[in-house]
This record gives sequence, structure tokens and C-alpha cells, in this order.
Amino acid sequence: MATTEELTRVASQVRRDILRMVTSAACGHPGGSLSSTDILTALFFSVMDHNPDTWKPTAEGQDAFLLSAGHLAPVLYSVLARRGYFPVAELATLRRLGSRLQGHPSSAEGLPGIILPSGSLGQGISAAAGIALAKRLSGDSHRVYVLCGDGECEEGQTWEAGMFAAHHGLDRLVAMTDLNGLQIDGSTESVTALGDLSGKWMAFGWDVIEADGHDFESILDAFGFAQKENGKPKMILFHTVMGKGVDFMENDNKWHGSAPKPEQCELALSQLEETLGDY
Repeated sequence: MATTEELTRVASQVRRDILRMVTSAACGHPGGSLSSTDILTALFFSVMDHNPDTWKPTAEGQDAFLLSAGHLAPVLYSVLARRGYFPVAELATLRRLGSRLQGHPSSAEGLPGIILPSGSLGQGISAAAGIALAKRLSGDSHRVYVLCGDGECEEGQTWEAGMFAAHHGLDRLVAMTDLNGLQIDGSTESVTALGDLSGKWMAFGWDVIEADGHDFESILDAFGFAQKENGKPKMILFHTVMGKGVDFMENDNKWHGSAPKPEQCELALSQLEETLGDY
């Protein structure tokens, strides 16, 4: 298990990867990718039971991960590459014609670590619930993790999945919500207020814990809570900051789906330590 210091170093490099990828592609979604960086860094480098060398598209015999908020593909690609699923140099091909690194994760490209295509909001958590049930039926005791966005909670399918998972007692399903409070059209409060999100998930029969999505001790404690097997699926509400790590991007929803210009990228990179080597 990685230490918090090691996780901090990986996360800094992942943020650099995200910025360089979307700048080179001149499109993409840096804001939410930066806000969820610490969550996925902790998950892939310290929490999940997985092995890039033996990974299969079915995720048989190890933990599975799905990115329900598929537009956050840059952070997933960086974490997968840095964890050894494919060469780090391939990150430079984001959104290029013929690249395996599509704007949203695509299983059709044969990219290791991608189980299903995602991006139609609400569908990822639904698929994760189905995979969790399939693992149970096949005798596979591993967990299924899925990351959702807070704006995604406006989708009705999210709550259908919530009912399904609670009904079947899928206590090895661990869902996470990146609560940065912003979406493409503004704040979630102004677009469609989420209200008491914790209370809503509990009312749907889930165990819920809230955590600081930028504090590795808080993140790891939350994942420890999620190991509880009590017949209830788990929801971790991670409080985060859109654009985390870059001062001019933080808490600004214009960076939800806008790539920085080269000079902006250089300014952003100057605020982040290079720890593993750029690609």
C-alpha cells in the first residue's frame, strides 16, 4: 500500500499529464479530471485489488472500475498508464484519429483497464451494479468501484441503479461521487440543486460516508468504511474543488470542458511538481 507521501507525488504527475493531454488535443475536460485526481490515485495505487499484467476485459478475479462520468477520461488514462496498464507515451495521443484514448473511454479500442464505454451519464453506475451482481453469481468476491459526477446525479437512471443495487444487497459495490459543485452550465445548485445528497442515498438503502477528496488520509478512511459487508451498497461523497492544483482553474466552471492554451498550460505546469517524468 502506497504512503500518503507517495500518493501525493503520483497525483502531482497525474495532474501534469491531464494538462498536457488536453492542451495537446486542444479539447477535453480538465476541471473534473483535476478534481477527481486524488480519488483515483488513491484507488488505483493503494486500494483496489488489481493487476495490470493479468487484467481481463471481464475484470474476472480482481476488482473492477468503471468511470460513469466518462468525460473525465484524461484522469483515468493517466492513472492507468502510470499504474502500468499501457505505455505512458501513449497519453500523447489523446483524442487523435486512430488513438485508443478516445474523448470518452471506449472498450472497442482494446485499451487495457476499460471494461465498458461510458459517457452517457447515469449508465456507468447502472453497469457497475450489474457487474457487481454478476460477480456475486459467479462466485467472484471482488469489489466493483464506480466514479460518478455530481451533475450526473440529475439523471434519473442514476437513481434506478441505486434502487437496483439496494434491492439486491450489493455490498461489494462502491460508488463515489465527485462533489465539486460545478457543471458545464454553472453550479449544480443553480442548475438543479442536489439537496441533501447523503440523505437521498441513505433513503435509497445505501451506506453513505462523506470525505475530503483532496486529503489522502480522509480518502483512505472512506475507502476503509466501504469495505463493510452488511448487505448495503456504499456511496462515498467526496468533497472536491474543480480544477484542483491550478490556481486560475479552481472553482471556475469554464474549465469543465475547455482546454488551456499552450501558455496557460505552461503556467499551470509551473504550479505542479514533476515527480515521475513527463511522457
